[in-house]
Amino acid sequence: MRIAKRPLVMAISAAVMLFLQPEQGFARSQPQVTTRPESTYADLVDLADSAQLVLRAQLRKLIRVENERAPGLRPGWGRFYVQANTLALLSGPSLLGESLTYLVDLPLDERGKPAKLKKREVLLFARSVPDRPGELQLVSPDAQLLWLEGTEAVLRSILTELVVPDAPGRVIGVREIIHVPGTLAGEGETQIFLQTVDGSPASITVWHRPGWPPAWGASFTELVANVGEPPQRDSLEWYRLACFLPNALPRGANFSESPASRSQAAADYRQVLGDLGACRRNRR
Repeated sequence: MRIAKRPLVMAISAAVMLFLQPEQGFARSQPQVTTRPESTYADLVDLADSAQLVLRAQLRKLIRVENERAPGLRPGWGRFYVQANTLALLSGPSLLGESLTYLVDLPLDERGKPAKLKKREVLLFARSVPDRPGELQLVSPDAQLLWLEGTEAVLRSILTELVVPDAPGRVIGVREIIHVPGTLAGEGETQIFLQTVDGSPASITVWHRPGWPPAWGASFTELVANVGEPPQRDSLEWYRLACFLPNALPRGANFSESPASRSQAAADYRQVLGDLGACRRNRR
């Protein structure tokens, strides 16, 4: 029996070593509790945007990894070596076999047991392992979600948005903001120029017109923003802004000439944040 189990033990050991290797972009995540709330739009984009592969799979077998061999395991959780079958590839290279293996962290109940997941369908966010066909590394320790038809529908929409040629770039901050008063009282324009990871254009424009409430819009191209039509909630444009704009303007970013203009620029920025609303996540 020991000889028969040795290949599986070696496979688990190899997976554990891979699981512990640091990877660029490895996201911090909140524990997946047994009664985990439904994933938000931001949760799904967080995972999909950092995954090389997004797929639907059915669990066949879960084998507990000893806690001594699972460094970084949070209290009340267990690490499991999973064997699964591929059901559908939602995004990524098509060279993916029918059988999959990977490591995942799962919450434990008061008896120290995970939820019964055998034969359940899940969504996986992962990267392939070079020279190890069928072996995956999740983008975060708990990047496995129980499959729901509605979740997959939203996820497919997100994956489509991420790959279009003019997809909104990843916002990392505010580069500069400036308010220019108009010729009439109450008239003016605020331009907010954003920093992106790849240097692609991103900006927000706020217009003030006498007798009208302020109107704003965002642009992720060289074109002028469509003012009056801000990004819809739970869209990729909304996510890039609501989830990554700082709560306050960075020091030195306000280039407005007068104190009144600087005050108006700051007020416009606060309004944009308020209109976007909170970026709610059930994973952290």
